[in-house]
Amino acid sequence: MKHDPKATANALAVVVVSFSLVCAVLAIWAPDLLLSISQSWTHRLDMSLVWMDKAPDLPTIVWGLITVSATAWVTGYAFAHVYNWFLKKK
Repeated sequence: MKHDPKATANALAVVVVSFSLVCAVLAIWAPDLLLSISQSWTHRLDMSLVWMDKAPDLPTIVWGLITVSATAWVTGYAFAHVYNWFLKKK
């Protein structure tokens, strides 16, 4: 199954931005839950040592959404190209 690079990039960007928005909501309204999730994903790292006492402000959240969506889009586009390249090599 061949991947359309732009569709793959768009899909990954939407999914990653959705996760980022959920993370931002948790950071504001449920920081203890977010810390618990972060701890479970990082195994032996103590996230409480780097945890900020205040929630992110709106400009920080918006900047994060812009940069994470751009990174995800480029990653998705590159993934589709590499995937299609491997299909041709088959």
